[in-house]
Amino acid sequence: MTMTDPIADMLTRIRNALGTRRDEVAMPASKMKRNIADVLKREGFIRDYAIEPGNVQGVLRIQLKYGPDGELLIREIKRESKPGRRMYVGAEGVDRVLNGVGIAIYTTPAGVLSDRECRDRHVGGERLATVW
Repeated sequence: MTMTDPIADMLTRIRNALGTRRDEVAMPASKMKRNIADVLKREGFIRDYAIEPGNVQGVLRIQLKYGPDGELLIREIKRESKPGRRMYVGAEGVDRVLNGVGIAIYTTPAGVLSDRECRDRHVGGERLATVW
């Protein structure tokens, strides 16, 4: 069966793993998923990630991160731009998520970046997801 939105599948797997308090989650790997995991790691929402050899594309394993008392660091992770309705934002339209508490993940000509990195580099792009 073909998957129409692998990014939404990735975010749903993370959301479900957080709901059951798992330490890690595994999914089929791709360059885009690796780049999204890299942004989540840079911004401190996950501990780490690794790509292990698997069938054809490999397996992406994400180690989830919780607060000191076991509280969730990711309360909401939501897909913004969807295959049926793409959301593009210019460099001036990159806004903060919850006044800087959360992040938005963009795919730009400079790569996959967080909203903070987009503002620093003054680039816009497709808003893939929001995390807080």
